[in-house]
Amino acid sequence: QVQLVESGGGLVQAGGSLRLSCAASGRTFSSHAVGWFRQAPGKEREFVAAISVSGSSTSHADSVKGRFTISRDNAKNAVYLQMNSLKPEDTAVYYCAATAKYYIGGNSPLTYDYWGQGTQVTVSS
Repeated sequence: QVQLVESGGGLVQAGGSLRLSCAASGRTFSSHAVGWFRQAPGKEREFVAAISVSGSSTSHADSVKGRFTISRDNAKNAVYLQMNSLKPEDTAVYYCAATAKYYIGGNSPLTYDYWGQGTQVTVSS
């Protein structure tokens, strides 16, 4: 069992940066692939980025490629999402998710078994 808690969200102006953190409890977190998703009001949950168990492989959605970077520190049981050059369309609740079934999770929410409660990111124009 893995519990996930996101933090680091907030209000930022367009062009600014935020770093989201996903803190995990559970001794087996280092054996879980992790993904970040986001959901804006009235829209479906959208894939943002994924990272493999070891951290050696990553995947980013085209909409954030070159602006967002996913990383992890297994010694700290944490995964991060560095978000630069933020745009108003990045406004959403951001969720981290984990799975032990795959070396790296896919872009479907169905891939993941554990979810955090989310953290709000608001980008003003």
